[in-house]
Amino acid sequence: MTLNELSWRSIRRSILVGFLILTIPTAVLAGTNIKMSYNGPASAEDNAVHVFATSFKKLVEKETNSSITIELFPNSQLGNEQQRMEQVMTDPMINVASFGGMETVFPEIFATNVPFLFENYQAAHIFFDSSPVMAKMREEFKERTGVQLLEVIEEGGFIAFTCNKPIKSPKDFKGLKFRAMDASQVAMYEAFGAAGTPIPWTEVYLALKTGVVDGQMNPPTYIIIGSLFEVQNHLTLANVQYSDQFLLVNNAMMNDLSEKEQSAIRTAAKKANELTRTFVESQVENRIKFLQEKGMKVYTPTPEEMASFKELSTPSYIAWLSQHIEKKWIEQAITDAQKANNEVH
Repeated sequence: MTLNELSWRSIRRSILVGFLILTIPTAVLAGTNIKMSYNGPASAEDNAVHVFATSFKKLVEKETNSSITIELFPNSQLGNEQQRMEQVMTDPMINVASFGGMETVFPEIFATNVPFLFENYQAAHIFFDSSPVMAKMREEFKERTGVQLLEVIEEGGFIAFTCNKPIKSPKDFKGLKFRAMDASQVAMYEAFGAAGTPIPWTEVYLALKTGVVDGQMNPPTYIIIGSLFEVQNHLTLANVQYSDQFLLVNNAMMNDLSEKEQSAIRTAAKKANELTRTFVESQVENRIKFLQEKGMKVYTPTPEEMASFKELSTPSYIAWLSQHIEKKWIEQAITDAQKANNEVH
């Protein structure tokens, strides 16, 4: 073969490659970039959801050789809870929603938040990963919204009470005003003899400082994030509810991905959640110790006191929720949670 023939073949090859590049869709060349939104700061120390998001991003990009990249938007940069829920229902994106985000589109999820439903972390993991009621909720949620619920993310341990007076039993709530996250908490506080007032998270610190409310409930992580130890003296580790959020993925977007890419996203979500759970649970005692060092007096209720909390709060919560969803969801959630608690034993 002559030098001229070699040169001509090289030219033709270059032309063919150039033509193929021009005809390949830009999305294939550039890969798929997916926006992921969530609450809270971009801080691993303060925000377990950010721990999850960064782990998820790394795992997805590794498993797909960066054919999929995840772009993180912490601190609700893409909008508030309701706005981000609307976005994930209509746009090719991922969102981590709290109960506040889920409330208007899928109130049935509140059946998983009955007070004192889980005895420990392991029972909660079993329930959210493999219970029949969660399988039904995932299917119903997808049909109703066009969104897949992939994982229930542990965001900060179990929820505790804070107040400027000791809270050891329900009778200690009498006459007090407490910040509520939603109507379910209002019902619970009223059952204890207190008044519940819905207040946005961004206004909680000032409300406590000025005496608009006497206390609130959150896991230790959020008490630290909000610097609530500066305006609250007492912490009661009543383990009221498991603190979690929900990883949501637009269903149409998932279906547009290859089976391998879909599998990579699901696998990454599961692994990232396992890592986050380990992180959260390893930090709980340190966070409680930090709050003690900041001057908070920590109290752990006795089994009898815990029973009295449950005896009053659970019926009031169920009565409230039964006005908004079919009771079958609540009954199955309670049954499946008890099975999970028994399985741990």
